[in-house]
Amino acid sequence: MTRFASVIIDVDSTLCGIEGIDWLAERRGPEVAKKVAELTDRAMRGEIPLESVYGERLSMVRPRREDVDALGRAYIETIADGAEEAVTSWRLRGVCVILLSSALRHSVLRVAQHIGLGADEVHAVDVKFDAIGAYAGFDRSSPLTTTTGKRDIVSSLDLPRPMIAVGDGSTDLAVRGTAEAFAAFTGYVSRPAVADKADFVVTSFDELSAIVLGS
Repeated sequence: MTRFASVIIDVDSTLCGIEGIDWLAERRGPEVAKKVAELTDRAMRGEIPLESVYGERLSMVRPRREDVDALGRAYIETIADGAEEAVTSWRLRGVCVILLSSALRHSVLRVAQHIGLGADEVHAVDVKFDAIGAYAGFDRSSPLTTTTGKRDIVSSLDLPRPMIAVGDGSTDLAVRGTAEAFAAFTGYVSRPAVADKADFVVTSFDELSAIVLGS
């Protein structure tokens, strides 16, 4: 019997070794990349609300369809060591696994498919394109564009309990209390404001798997 019946996984800097919006911003040059990375870091540290910068960052980047396709490939190339094996082992033991991300759904679906998850096991933000693939906005109604959106999504889902959420940022920490436990993932970036309030701190999916399975 496993220790947790559901695992809720963040994507950027957790399942994969990049921040999606920062990666996209780098394709727009160093000035845009620097501005976007600063906003991302401040939001993930909890210094500013995610909703105050979500649309601003996308407006600076204005990702085209081909950019978002490329990001999906980059996610797959940077999957954390042991993550695929961990997800497979959890699911074989009946554990429910979902990806919960404020990143762009179009890209997250690519990595989800790669690790064997379906579209219904992905919660992320839809981005819009026009007829020629140019950026045309995003789903402003998505709770995932806000600081507490991940908590709200988890509250609305009928997931098997007990649940553990794992992530690196303040938006992931917000799930703590709704899920029975929260694990701060520090394999790529460590934020003391997040790790200090976590039930567990893990640097790898091997460590996380031991907690999930109770081994």
